[in-house]
Amino acid sequence: MQKSDIVLITFPFSDLSGSKLRPAVVLVSTSSDITVSFITTQIGWRETNDVLLQPNETNGLRKTSLVRTCKIATLDKSLARGLLGRLSSNETVELNAKLKSLFQLP
Repeated sequence: MQKSDIVLITFPFSDLSGSKLRPAVVLVSTSSDITVSFITTQIGWRETNDVLLQPNETNGLRKTSLVRTCKIATLDKSLARGLLGRLSSNETVELNAKLKSLFQLP
């Protein structure tokens, strides 16, 4: 797994009351963990730093979706259930810009 891959992974709820198997985009990959940002089809939740994705053969998504940049988790790689696809280079550039904005980086 590498940056911009879209994986199916068990992602925890923000209140840690449970988890849900969902797509997520890999932000960082180490030998044992991956840091991911979850993807949702609830596009009505769109916030300033979210990235809108249209489904295509490359990303493997079935519906218009959002990368929720504010929903980030570092999880054990063993929780990943499969590779759905990957972001295009333009989507990766947009994601990087949104993350820089979110973390207030120059």
